[in-house]
Amino acid sequence: MPVVVIDRLEDAVPVARALVDGGLPAIELTLRTPVALEAIRAIATQVPEILVGAGTVVAPAQAREALDAGARFLVSPGATPSLLSAMVDTGLPFLPGTATVSEVLAVLEAGLTEMKFFPAEASGGAAFLKAISSPVPAARFCPTGGITAATAGDYLALANVGCVGGSWLTPADLLRDGDWARVEALARAAAALR
Repeated sequence: MPVVVIDRLEDAVPVARALVDGGLPAIELTLRTPVALEAIRAIATQVPEILVGAGTVVAPAQAREALDAGARFLVSPGATPSLLSAMVDTGLPFLPGTATVSEVLAVLEAGLTEMKFFPAEASGGAAFLKAISSPVPAARFCPTGGITAATAGDYLALANVGCVGGSWLTPADLLRDGDWARVEALARAAAALR
């Protein structure tokens, strides 16, 4: 899952097209910049073949704003009760963020089994997810945070990992330079990971 930060609105559609052309049919566009919601709107309208979601949802109001902009899923780095409630209220699929066993258990108690593991590398990485797979078999993860093309396979080999996310697919310098061919090549390489 490409985790994308858009600083310039004009980069939104080309990066989405490059990802689709590279074989990645989804994009998590982070709500870290002033143009993020407009970028989601542009991608949803102009690149309907990609599943566009909003990432870095950190406040309850952002869940509704992302829905209104055209996001088709939500991702948060953490999971407070009010944030969980706001994401549920949108009716969209979402990945609440977890980083500890207690957070995983709290999300499971809320009736959710799919979650984000963030920041993955700083929170124990693939070894952590492997260690909790036996005591918490119902939880499935999309780890993000510090993952690279070189480490993604370690996560994807785990039974409790459905996908990985990362910004290595859309580095800031490639977006700044408009190097969509290189983004497409990185997407193609990521799509081949198993």
